[in-house]
Amino acid sequence: MVEMFVDITLFVMLVATAIAIVRMRQLFGVVMMAGVFSLLSAMLLVALDAVDVAFTEAAVGAGISTVLMLSTLTLTSRIEIPATRSPLIPLLVVTVTGAAIIYGTLDMPSFGDPNAPAQVGVAAQYLAQSPEEIGIPNVVTVILAGYRSFDTLGEVAVVFTAGVGVLMLISGLRRRRRKPDNESRGKTS
Repeated sequence: MVEMFVDITLFVMLVATAIAIVRMRQLFGVVMMAGVFSLLSAMLLVALDAVDVAFTEAAVGAGISTVLMLSTLTLTSRIEIPATRSPLIPLLVVTVTGAAIIYGTLDMPSFGDPNAPAQVGVAAQYLAQSPEEIGIPNVVTVILAGYRSFDTLGEVAVVFTAGVGVLMLISGLRRRRRKPDNESRGKTS
């Protein structure tokens, strides 16, 4: 009962944050609220026992994305310029995409169904044979580092690439700020 209350509370906070993001016009506030949204998503994923996905969400969503957006704000204005076009086409695209996603979820098995593909597939084999095959008692570690190692390597590569991109962006901003200072000093001397 407590777990359901925590899940519902986090979900309601996510929805409230999303509504606040849509209604804001100050871009700095939007970036900060997007970071809050990512942290709330990570908390919800932890509550749902998906710690590896929560860690990636916290690192990429709340960390790297927020830094990238803040760096981008230094190159743009801080207030959103109202659109002059009609929002009907974007609204139609979002509605059709949402309907397609909902339609795609209709084939999913019920929550906790023992006959779901995840339960009758290789999960039983992983649980039974992983301590003997790999020698590590933690099944999650075995799956992430052993059976899905290339996928995990891909995730690490994405996080590393995003981190390098942030560092390059920050170093480019520093050089851009120094350049006008040096030029103005050269002109006054």
